[in-house]
Amino acid sequence: MIAATNLRLGIDLGGTKIEGAVLGRSGEITARRRIAAPQGDYRATVDAVASLAEGLQREAGAPCTIGLGMPGSISPRTGRVQNANSTWLNGTAFHRDLEARLGNNLATSSGTSFDGAVRFANDANCFALSEATDGAGAGAHTVFGVILGTGCGGGIVIDGRLVDGPRGIGGEWGHNPLPWPTVDELQIDPCWCGRRGCLETWLSGPAVAADHRRVTGKVLTCEAIAESAANGDPLSQATLARHADRVARALATVINLIDPDVIVIGGGLSALPHLYDEVPRLTAPSVFADKPAVDIRPPRWGDASGVRGAAWLWD
Repeated sequence: MIAATNLRLGIDLGGTKIEGAVLGRSGEITARRRIAAPQGDYRATVDAVASLAEGLQREAGAPCTIGLGMPGSISPRTGRVQNANSTWLNGTAFHRDLEARLGNNLATSSGTSFDGAVRFANDANCFALSEATDGAGAGAHTVFGVILGTGCGGGIVIDGRLVDGPRGIGGEWGHNPLPWPTVDELQIDPCWCGRRGCLETWLSGPAVAADHRRVTGKVLTCEAIAESAANGDPLSQATLARHADRVARALATVINLIDPDVIVIGGGLSALPHLYDEVPRLTAPSVFADKPAVDIRPPRWGDASGVRGAAWLWD
């Protein structure tokens, strides 16, 4: 049976890239590949994920369990994708279609067995699971994993287990509203989900760039703003200060709700120093406790956490 194998294959389906890796018995990566993600094409996405899994299984040369991290989640009610910012996935039977494709092709193409089962989870959940299993949050009772990148998401792990919930939305953080908004923050374009004020429209990389453009009139990427701030530009420094304040308010609501031992930040923004230098201090006024200090850490595994967490879905 494939569930008894010592090899775990994890796939991280992102908006611009798909990455896969095979983990050995002790969590070491024995094979790893990255390909471009198809844009706006559901069938091409299924084919790309399946081809990547098939290639990695051939390279592993032995049966692998398969876990997949994805934007959005699989609805327990319908079995279809919900809440994905890769909107061409929404409403599809992605789980069933991918399993059918792999079940039809994997055994014959790789010469190894496949029992047809793929475990799916939200990509932020996979990040949180990776960092709680053997990453920056290893050994902690409760870990909240944060994704700040192209989008904004979260995942909760308690005693090494994901908190997913009966609707498949456990840890869904990015589409809650920004807490305690100022008057200026009430004027914001709608999120892709149709609501206004979502954390994703304030905390993600594109949101930082949009905020800088609204305030300064200058069009810069988030990366360019961070570089400019490091070089002493006061306008860019002010943009990152606003971002730190918003991240702090958003995390304070999580702290008040689940009181995590550790918060780990991942995604493309996770290397920005202000998230660790300023945000812990800024959360304090909004944390409802006499000891408001919070432990916020960068990830151990960086951009490998997505595939590692997907692989650990079979732990």
